[in-house]
Amino acid sequence: MKEKLKAIRDEAITKIQQSGSLDKLNEIRVAYLGKKGELTEVLKGMKSVAPEDRPKVGQLVNETRTAIEEKLEELKTQLAKAAREAQLKSEVIDVTLPAKKNNVGHRHPNTIALEEVERIFIGMGYEVVEGPEVEYDYYNFEALNIPANHPAKDEQDTFYINDQIVLRTQTSPVQVREMEKGKLPIRMIAPGRVFRSDEVDATHSPSFHQIEGLVIDKNITFADLKGTLEQFAKELFGEHTKVKFRPHHFPFTEPSAEVDVTCFKCGGKGCRMCKGEGWIEILGCGMVHPRVLRMSGINPEEYSGFAFGVGLERIALLKYEIDDMRLLYENDSRFLSQF
Repeated sequence: MKEKLKAIRDEAITKIQQSGSLDKLNEIRVAYLGKKGELTEVLKGMKSVAPEDRPKVGQLVNETRTAIEEKLEELKTQLAKAAREAQLKSEVIDVTLPAKKNNVGHRHPNTIALEEVERIFIGMGYEVVEGPEVEYDYYNFEALNIPANHPAKDEQDTFYINDQIVLRTQTSPVQVREMEKGKLPIRMIAPGRVFRSDEVDATHSPSFHQIEGLVIDKNITFADLKGTLEQFAKELFGEHTKVKFRPHHFPFTEPSAEVDVTCFKCGGKGCRMCKGEGWIEILGCGMVHPRVLRMSGINPEEYSGFAFGVGLERIALLKYEIDDMRLLYENDSRFLSQF
């Protein structure tokens, strides 16, 4: 029995020394010390040993087990240490490298300009109203005093879904929808995306944004319109800004005007920004046409009002001195990060 135990110990220690991995070491542990291991089989054969020899044999078995376990633990520690060192070498971290930056997005220049315009008019008591981008021909044209034979309804200018539905060319339909509700007085602005059949260039796009305003109340005059837009221009471009009204024609307003502001770059002296004229055109406006009021169920003998419309991109281009509208939509982070 003593020779057998010695043979088991020597064989186990030899195999332990020859093992090169933790997995192989575990296989040796199971083979010798497991429930069906060789040393366990020796213990099962103790019943055949004479009673007086059992203590001595049991002691030899325990010594053999202890020797094997110590060798297993010794090599396990060595292999674990070697594996850890190899891992550290393969996963070297250069603490001198700059940290990865968390790139957080920010508002688009169009959004910045829109929020500023909304802030100005909300401060004047206006509400912000939105409407559908796919609109009925009636709301986009007919209710705005634009008859069927008007040039604006040509397919070269307007995207038609069918003969009754279009992609809105302006946000004025939102004004009509508000007037039809009959809740007077009205003080509103209608920002939103609009569509026109234009070629893409530095100043045109088939999809862009407009902000249109409407005021309906008793005793509204052109003087109210002028005062409102003058205050708007001062808030947007600076307190020294002056406005100039030039006669114009719009089907849904009468009288109508184009509005210029003094160049905020040169103060009206003339520069590259204003092409040497000292003035920059920013929007169109006018008194709501009596026919438009009447078609929306409002008595023009009792109520009057004014309307205006400005291109959101135009404000952004002027305010930030951008010379090409396409830059706003190219998603170039080098450009957008400037804002």
